[in-house]
Amino acid sequence: MKKCQVVLKSGRRRSCSTSSSMITNVRYGECQKNHAANIGGYAVDGCREFMASDVEGTTGALTCAACGCHRNFHRREVETEVACEYT
Repeated sequence: MKKCQVVLKSGRRRSCSTSSSMITNVRYGECQKNHAANIGGYAVDGCREFMASDVEGTTGALTCAACGCHRNFHRREVETEVACEYT
């Protein structure tokens, strides 16, 4: 069985003027690094999802365990939820 780990970063921000909250979730999808760029071609390695090599807060957390690329080569997906409460 293949081990799968989803990396989510959450941030909560509150506005002082209203009673609303914004929740942002960041997920890193497939690798988009072009391995054939030096010869003028286009080839990706097929890594489907970022899996951190180490725990968060270390340098290994920025390296993918599946393909060895830096997290910046993976497609970033941002989900934002806004909850507003008015009286």
